[in-house]
Amino acid sequence: MTEVWAPYASSVLLDANGTRTPMVRGDGGWWRSAEPLPPGTDYGFVLDGSDDVLPDPRSPRQPDGVHGRSRTVDHAAFAWTDAGWSRPPLAGAVVYELHVGTFTPEGTFDAAIAHLPHLANLGVTAVELLPVNAFPGTHGWGYDGVGLWAPHEPYGGPDGLKRLVDACHAAGLAVVLDVVYNHLGPSGNYLGRFGPYFTDRYRTPWGPAVNYDDEGSHEVREFVVGNARMWVRDYHVDGLRLDAVHAIFDQSATHVLEELTARVDAWVIAESDLNDPRVVTPRGPRNGLGCDAQWSDDFHHALHAALTGERDGYYADFGPLAHVAKALEGAYVYDGQHSAYRGRRHGRPVADLPATAFLGYLQDHDQVGNRALGERSSHLLSPGLLKVGAALVLTAPFVPMLFMGEEWGASTPWQYFTDHDDPGLADAVRKGRREEFRAFGWDPDDVPDPQDPATFARSRLRWDEVTEPAHADLLDWHRRLIALRRGVPALTDGCLAQATFDEAARTLVVERGDVVVLANLGGEPRTFDAAGEVLLASAAYDGGVLPGESVAILRR
Repeated sequence: MTEVWAPYASSVLLDANGTRTPMVRGDGGWWRSAEPLPPGTDYGFVLDGSDDVLPDPRSPRQPDGVHGRSRTVDHAAFAWTDAGWSRPPLAGAVVYELHVGTFTPEGTFDAAIAHLPHLANLGVTAVELLPVNAFPGTHGWGYDGVGLWAPHEPYGGPDGLKRLVDACHAAGLAVVLDVVYNHLGPSGNYLGRFGPYFTDRYRTPWGPAVNYDDEGSHEVREFVVGNARMWVRDYHVDGLRLDAVHAIFDQSATHVLEELTARVDAWVIAESDLNDPRVVTPRGPRNGLGCDAQWSDDFHHALHAALTGERDGYYADFGPLAHVAKALEGAYVYDGQHSAYRGRRHGRPVADLPATAFLGYLQDHDQVGNRALGERSSHLLSPGLLKVGAALVLTAPFVPMLFMGEEWGASTPWQYFTDHDDPGLADAVRKGRREEFRAFGWDPDDVPDPQDPATFARSRLRWDEVTEPAHADLLDWHRRLIALRRGVPALTDGCLAQATFDEAARTLVVERGDVVVLANLGGEPRTFDAAGEVLLASAAYDGGVLPGESVAILRR
């Protein structure tokens, strides 16, 4: 049986195998056809006598792109080999964020498999994939996806994603998939033709809001929750990272995120700039939304601003070491204080939540790619400060996350790139990016054209540079830090840190149980009143003196 929810339609035809078959309307706006569609059948729907053949909103495959017909898939036909795999605890994970299209020269799921030994040897335990559902064109970040149920065909389609997940599990790596439930891209977005998938009650920065609490929202909610369950069931992913949940608007008594976390057997990690601990508070009597963790942008912003000295845009709210210390001690820097950038009070304290309910990082795809030139920390910091930053992330109380190439200080930028086939949309995106960067003081003329294929090409990792001395040294530093984190219980105990600092001297001392991290962010040697076994140091810690731009990790 084939079915589609189209409550707006007065007639629906199933277009398959070269013929069109009328579908029968049932309860709740569902249309059904008894015609069987064998695996590999290309099909679509014709609404109200239109000349358009529309892809299935739940299409499992889009072989000809987001504007083409859907294709049926037999998920049971794939020969999985991960029967013995068990998802590890998130609290002990080290996450590695990667974009399939630029992780390798080929930009495919299968090509990524060849580099899994590198990740396993590095010591990471989970791979987080930027969105891989169908989006317009051949290359892009994936956040303008429209085929939410279909893996992007240029990456390798459904079987390619399954092969990658299966190989990750064989290598001891969990897989987290980035999903976008706050908006859909404009090109190839046909959901509004079928039903009330969107609402005018709210607006997002990217266009119409998904309808989670207006008329017809019960089926939209089921569409989204069902999509999340599908990735876990059919593709064996271990977790979902939910993009920008602050743009998921829902005034229902049971928030859609609470419903999703209750029904999805996987890690659920949120991106949220609300500084609202309810996102990661358990469901039930505490009325939390039940996400397992959320990205900690406050920790990133505080650490980035302290290391780089940048104060433009949202970095205006950050800068002193006091903010780094507060993030380490309380997860949020802004937990009720006035934010100059927002012009209001922001956030609330995390209370008794474990530190492992937050992911900490020096870089991520947004913080690199949403710079005018896509500079990584390796372009902004000295080798010494890169090691300091890595040490503060990998000894922090949060679940650490690395962005692909960070571990060796990749020389390649990671810029914003698109492949829209609509000239008007392409021009609007180009102009929008340039205007956005004015707020950061960047010259709009310096912003690379997202549509230029060279922008995409220069964002690919260069794996040949990994063995070059400077890159190999930083890679070794990350390996040793990760091994230390996994071998010292105090570093993964879930307890927030204690931190002291000296702004004038540019020093920071972080205590994690019996482990003490001494960081000198300044250029001059500094004396620390700390003794113990040196577990790891980026420079000689001799007689309590630590050279400038270096870090030492001690056990008392």
